[in-house]
Amino acid sequence: MTTIRAAVLNASPVAAPFAKTRPLTIQTLDLEAPGRGEVLVRVKAAGLCHSDLSVVNGARPRPVPMALGHEAAGVVEALGEGVDDLAVGDHVVMVFVPTCGHCAPCAEGRPALCEPGAAANGAGTLIGGAVRLAYRGERVHHHVGVSAFAEAAVVSRNSLVKIDRDLPFEHAALFGCAVLTGVGAVVNTAAVRAGQSVAIVGLGGVGLAALLGARAAGAATIIAVDPIEEKRALALELGASVAIDPRAEGAEAEVKALTKGGVDAAVELAGAVPALDFAYRITRRGGLTVTGGLAAPTERLPLAPVSLVAEERTLKGSYIGSCVPSRDIPRYVALFKAGLLPVDRLLTSKGSLDDINAALDALAEGRTVRHVIEM
Repeated sequence: MTTIRAAVLNASPVAAPFAKTRPLTIQTLDLEAPGRGEVLVRVKAAGLCHSDLSVVNGARPRPVPMALGHEAAGVVEALGEGVDDLAVGDHVVMVFVPTCGHCAPCAEGRPALCEPGAAANGAGTLIGGAVRLAYRGERVHHHVGVSAFAEAAVVSRNSLVKIDRDLPFEHAALFGCAVLTGVGAVVNTAAVRAGQSVAIVGLGGVGLAALLGARAAGAATIIAVDPIEEKRALALELGASVAIDPRAEGAEAEVKALTKGGVDAAVELAGAVPALDFAYRITRRGGLTVTGGLAAPTERLPLAPVSLVAEERTLKGSYIGSCVPSRDIPRYVALFKAGLLPVDRLLTSKGSLDDINAALDALAEGRTVRHVIEM
């Protein structure tokens, strides 16, 4: 047993401004030693993502109290029984979908859809059903098996991918969500090929990672779509062919004119129905629309089903970029090191755990792409 400082959500939903309402409380928690198949990781850096924000504002209901944080990197500090392929001192990236390895999706090579992993994440436990966090004797739930807004975390071995020690933690953290989800949505789910046209709708950390993925995949035309001017400007710096405000009059027509009828693939990563609707409308006949933005469960899409048939359209979901993390994280890190995937450009600010509520406001207001908390 050890004690750690962690950012805990004790009630949800909580309204902004978060610097005033302070939904996340920094508490000293008891952290049990890792059990069988588990690992104790000393957290070094954790990224702040809209998926964290969606738990705070209630868009993604989770049991509380819960220690938040799901995109992180750190150092292995202790190994539970049965973990023999990691060593103390190894550097690791945390992955927010733990996997069992034997359910139907895992057996098909689709670990992002692991059924026991999804059930455990919904219940706020580790995949084995354990809860290793407590506050004054009362259990504190795990956030998607990670709970990385903390000095340390106990996680399943299957929630970790070993990385090279020369990768800075502030960059490594981003590979656990933004890069996996964004790049994966382009190269795995959409299977973008060299020469194709691609639209990225929603230019947060995940969307801009998708843009980097489209560029690395050899897309000839990359259209960046977001209502925030600063994000559109950054997208152009990162290689977008053109950047469009979807609220502007004639935005849809402009995309279709640029692409002679619509893009081959449109990837929506905003987590908003209007964004997905726009992505679908700018996809060409016979084209593919991918959504990986996780809109609120109550939202509904206004879709004319006839277009799916008469235009042979495809609308496809992408969760954690349809990735196999143990395969894809090393690949994406290699691309980063080769200069082909400049993930470091997504990092716009850094701060401490104590400033996390103000950082949530900046994220909600679109003033940051990726904010990293350094422990």
